[in-house]
Amino acid sequence: MSLFGRSLADGDRLEVAGTAVTLKVNRRARRVSLRLDRTRREIVATAPSPRRLPEAAAFARERAGWIAARIAELPDATPVHPGMMLEVFGEPVRLEAGSGRAKWLPAAHGEPARITAMASSDLGGEGYARAVILMLKKRAKAVLGERTEVYAAMLGVAQPTVTVADAKGRWGSCRPGVRGGVASIRYSWRLALAPFEVADYVAAHECAHLLELNHGPRFWAHVRALVGEPKAHRAWLRSEGARLHAFGR
Repeated sequence: MSLFGRSLADGDRLEVAGTAVTLKVNRRARRVSLRLDRTRREIVATAPSPRRLPEAAAFARERAGWIAARIAELPDATPVHPGMMLEVFGEPVRLEAGSGRAKWLPAAHGEPARITAMASSDLGGEGYARAVILMLKKRAKAVLGERTEVYAAMLGVAQPTVTVADAKGRWGSCRPGVRGGVASIRYSWRLALAPFEVADYVAAHECAHLLELNHGPRFWAHVRALVGEPKAHRAWLRSEGARLHAFGR
C-alpha cells in the first residue's frame, strides 16, 4: 500500500471518516493499534515497524466507525465572541467589544476582569479572536513566569527564560542550559484557561526538570515538595485538556 504513489513512512497522514490519521512507528509496540490524540483532535495509527505501516493504515480504514465515534465524543470547538465568560487561572473574565488595541482590565467594583478588543461583527470575527488570545498569552506568560521564578528559587537553581506557545502535545517543556547557558521553559498559553492550581503544578513540574531531566523518583520528590501530590492535577489535564484546546478553534 502507498500514499500518493509512494511507500508509507513514519509521520504520513491520511483521512478516515473525515478525520486526520497520523501513521507512527513505535518499535516497542507489539501490535498495530489506534489511539485518539485528544489535543490534536486526530487519530494515531501505530505500527511496530515501518514495513507494517500499510497494515496500520488498513486497520484505521477498517475502524472508520470507531474513529467517527471517538471524534464525536470530543468537545465542540469554542469560537471567541463578545459577551463570552471565561475562567482565566480560575478567575472569571468577561469578553467585551471595545475600541483601539486589546486591553486586559482587572476586576473592580464587584465586576469581573474584562478583555476588550475591536469586533468587526456581532460575532467578533477572526481578528477579535486573535486579539483576545493575544491577551490570554500575555496573561499566561506573566502568571507562569512569576510561578517559575518562585519555584526556581525554592529549588536553588538559576532562573530560566520563559516563553508561551500553542503547543499541541505538551503543557510545558524544559530545555537545560548548554555549556553554562540559561535554561528555558516553554508553556502552553492554554494553561491560562485551567484552574490556577493545575497551571501552578505544571510550572512546578517543569522547574523540577531543571534538576532532573527524567520522571524518576527524585524528580517526583521535587514536584511533591513544591506542590504536594500531583495526581489530581494530572487527572484534570487528561480529562479537560481537549476542552482547552477546543477554545478559539
